[in-house]
Amino acid sequence: MKIIVCIKQVPDTKGGVKFNPDGTLDRSGMLAIMNPDDKAGLEAALRIKDELGAEVTAITMGLPKAADVLREALAMGADKAILVTDRMLGGADTWATSVTLAGAIRNLEYDLIITGRQAIDGDTAQVGPQIAEHLGLPVISYAEGLEVKGDKVSVKRMFDDRHHMLEVKMPCLITALAELNEPRYMTPGGIFDAFATEITTWGRDNLIDVKDSDLGLKGSPTKIAKASDKVRKGAGEKVAPETAEEAVEYIVGKLTEKHVI
Repeated sequence: MKIIVCIKQVPDTKGGVKFNPDGTLDRSGMLAIMNPDDKAGLEAALRIKDELGAEVTAITMGLPKAADVLREALAMGADKAILVTDRMLGGADTWATSVTLAGAIRNLEYDLIITGRQAIDGDTAQVGPQIAEHLGLPVISYAEGLEVKGDKVSVKRMFDDRHHMLEVKMPCLITALAELNEPRYMTPGGIFDAFATEITTWGRDNLIDVKDSDLGLKGSPTKIAKASDKVRKGAGEKVAPETAEEAVEYIVGKLTEKHVI
């Protein structure tokens, strides 16, 4: 069985974010981590490998430094790693990203593709389903439970305050929630092996059935009108009521004024 896991290096939002003049994220100047939903998807693939036997390939698109999350994936137990990087791929939105990844995946054999539900730097939840559409695959999103049964995958899919139980025949694509599992830690031996394993690097020439007009910033239909860091809130109105009754009267007055009550 062959499983492809799409992972993404995302900014560690705890350390703050920075923007380029064109409104895109300045990824070179931020601390980065593996996207949490993607890590849960990787863990799901590794559990299938442990139980049934499988070859797990991690793939990412990004700057050369995105190789760091591929090393992490290898240290966790992935068998192969592929970095798709090229200057012309920079600034891609969800459409251009999914076109790129689908073009790369067409080089590979697979039974199952797993992506994260969404990335914490974009929160669109679009790339996984778009990859499935490009490749003509059935997709089940928002997986909070996953089990392989023969040539099918049984998925517990989150849906509001309940869940769906769905079954799909492979090949297919599943998007994973961070709540799907608790990802394993890297082991010292795994880290050593990860740095001894060669990461395959692909560029534009390795993408199959892809047009230049669908790649990078120029191929991205999403246009950012404005981007900024978090806006600091003002100090607000300060009052100093002398009694509890005055404080209550003031608060009730404000709530009434704003039609809260």
